[in-house]
Parts: sequence; structure tokens; C-alpha cells
Amino acid sequence: MHKISFILLFPFLVFSQDSQNVELLFHWDEDTLVGSQIFDNTYNEIWGIVHDQREYAIIGSTAGTHFFDVTTTQDIHEVAFVAGKVQGPEIIHRDYHDFKNYLYAVSDEGESSLQIIDFSTLPDSVSLVYDSSELFERSHNIFIDTATAKMYTTNGDIYSVENPTNPSFLYTTPLLSCHDVYVQNDTAYINGGYDGFFIVDFSQTTIENQTHELLGSLISYPDQGYNHSGWITSDGKYYVMADETWGMRMKMLDISDFSNIEVVSLFGSNVDSNSIPHNQIIKDDYLYTAYYHDGLYVHDISNPMSPVLVAYFDTFLPNHHNSYMGAWGVYPFLPSGKILLSDMQTGLYIFDVDYNNAIISNVELNKNRSTIFPNPATNNITVTNSHQSITNIQIIDASGRCVYQTSQVDNYHHIDLSSFSKGLYFVKTDLEIVKLFLQ
Repeated sequence: MHKISFILLFPFLVFSQDSQNVELLFHWDEDTLVGSQIFDNTYNEIWGIVHDQREYAIIGSTAGTHFFDVTTTQDIHEVAFVAGKVQGPEIIHRDYHDFKNYLYAVSDEGESSLQIIDFSTLPDSVSLVYDSSELFERSHNIFIDTATAKMYTTNGDIYSVENPTNPSFLYTTPLLSCHDVYVQNDTAYINGGYDGFFIVDFSQTTIENQTHELLGSLISYPDQGYNHSGWITSDGKYYVMADETWGMRMKMLDISDFSNIEVVSLFGSNVDSNSIPHNQIIKDDYLYTAYYHDGLYVHDISNPMSPVLVAYFDTFLPNHHNSYMGAWGVYPFLPSGKILLSDMQTGLYIFDVDYNNAIISNVELNKNRSTIFPNPATNNITVTNSHQSITNIQIIDASGRCVYQTSQVDNYHHIDLSSFSKGLYFVKTDLEIVKLFLQ
């Protein structure tokens, strides 16, 4: 049974969740699909393509790969499905990238395969034209450098896709045995897990010339954990990366000098001390992040030193930050401006974002963050910090209006909220900005 929601004229009558500056256009969740054995996630990666001036969303599940025509908001529907080599509760991860008229699909569980799907016949159908484990059986992620027709796997291998339906092996290196990689014109930006971040030149790499050059690295940085994923700005001067570790914020890196990579800002959702950014993509001056438990977050990064929160939409209703649940991936490149997001438990979301009413800057380089409890709150909260005295506190409502302000603060400051209306607020101190829910 398909569970489909449209948000057109009366959004809060159909689907009401914590959000600001985001309109939910469409939601899909198939309740006949099974969840994975470990994380109970039914869904994983999201991707998008354009073919013959029509837009498509692609979402992975434990069953395989689902194609949706999203061109017309009033008529979004599934147009094709390709079963995975392995299906069912064994599957957690799938990953996608497209090249020419082909979608490349991998999984990281079971006796899987590389699948290549011809989507040139959309909207009528798609065709599975390659399904083999001859080159590799599993990969956590892939990235195709379309400028050079090379596919990078996080198994450590690089393949040529000059012949799109017959990939061929080029090179292997332990540097690519990583979690994720972004590649542009043979320069790879490698998210290396606990080893850190690396920039590698593969421009001279061929089957005859088995070599590469390490251009730069960052092996120690603030809020360090498991270096998971990242994306580069359009001018190539900055790179945003995230650590898949509870409480670690995203890092804006100045990479204009590969020999001197610097963290210039730290920022995140500020929902909870255990929030985890999962995957992020940059388009123009905006960073789109799929946050476990917290949903979609959009930041204006036109000033990399001070990212500004523009919009958010929480797709995960339970009020906890345990395990790895909620938003998985995001895709912002459709010409219409529609934003695609996948949630591990609740499926496909399609959004429209209002970029004209920035919420607030939440950049913060100071590690000594404050604590606000309880959160959610009812009648009062206490703001405390064990490392550094707080001198200023502001409470800002969802419209951006300051409803409380004081500079008479010690390390334990109690605030009476009994006269406040229920809803979303932002508590701003000298150290950070935290989202507060009053119930």
C-alpha cells in the first residue's frame, strides 16, 4: 500500500511537522517494504536526474531503486523500479551517481553487484543493462568525475566509464579506502573516517601510469570524529565536511591553499547535543544537509566565515537522538528548484524552500558550549556552562522576534517560561544558538 501525501493548499491539515521556510510538496512511503536488520531503515540514498526536460527523483530502499517523475507537483508518481541484486532486511546502504544516460547503483551488503541502469527511455521505462560483481561486489559510496569519465569507489579503486556500460579497472590506492569522496577534474577530496581529510591529484593516473600525488591533508581539527562526507563550493576555495559522530558540527574549510587547510567556521542544526550531520551538498551559495534525527537544514554560505541558517524541516517525529535514524541524503540540483530528501524510516520528501527570510546565524568556533535543560521544556529552563561564564542570553521566537534578553547571568541561569506560548524558540548565548521546544 502506497502512503502518499501532497502539500498544496492546506499543508497543516495534511502533514504538520517542525519546519521553517520549507514547504512540503510531496511525501512517499511504501509500507510493504521491510526494514533493515540493524538500523530498521527501509530507505537510504536519494539522487536526481533530468531527461528530456523532465525531472526525476531516485531513492534507494531495501528492495532496490525507485524512479519518480517529479516534473509536475500535482502529478508526482513512481514510473520505474529496479530490484537490487540483494533485497530485504540484509540491505542498509545503496548509493547512486549518473553519467550520460546511465545510473550507476551500488550496495554495501550481501552478495551485491554494480548495477548500470539505462534511463534514456524515461518516462516510459528504464532498463538494467549491467548487473555484475566481476569488478566489485560491494561499495559504500561511488562518485563519477563526469569531466574525466572516471568512477571512484570507496573500496579504493578507480574505474574508467568512457564506455558507460562496460567499466574497466584503472587504479587502486589505500587512500580511497574511505567513507566518501568528492572528485572534480581528477582532484579527489577524500573523507577518510578517523584518519581525517585528504586532497589527492589523480590527473596522471592511467592503467599504464599507476601513480597519484597527495596535495594536502587535515588530520587534526576541532569537533573531530569520524570524517564522513563533504562537498566543495563552486569557486573551489572552500569545502564543507561533516563527521558522523554525535555532537560534532560541520566544518567549513578554507582549501585555497592545499598546503595550509584551515577550519574557518563550525556550525550545525543546534537541535541537540547529540545531533549528527549525515550527507550534504552545495549548490550556488547554499549548503543542503540531511541531518540524522533533525531533517533537512539549509544554510546560506555566501560568507563562509559565518554561515546563516535559512530553512529547516524535521522529517523524524520521535524526540530522541539515539542510534542513526531519520534523514539520509539530499539532492538540490533539479532545474525547478525542488529539493529532494530521503528519510531512513519514512521515505521520499520533495520540498520547496523560501530563501528570502534567513533565520539566524549559528556559526560558532568555541568548543565550550552551553547546556539548556530541560529541552523540550514546559514552564522553565536552566542555561548553564561548566567551562566559561555566559554573560548574555537572548530567546528568539520562530518569527525572529526577541522575546527575552538579559546580561545579568551567572553559570546557572533560570528562566521562567510560564507566560510564553508553546512552540519553537532559539536560545542564543555568547557560545552558541540552541533550538528550544516549549510544550
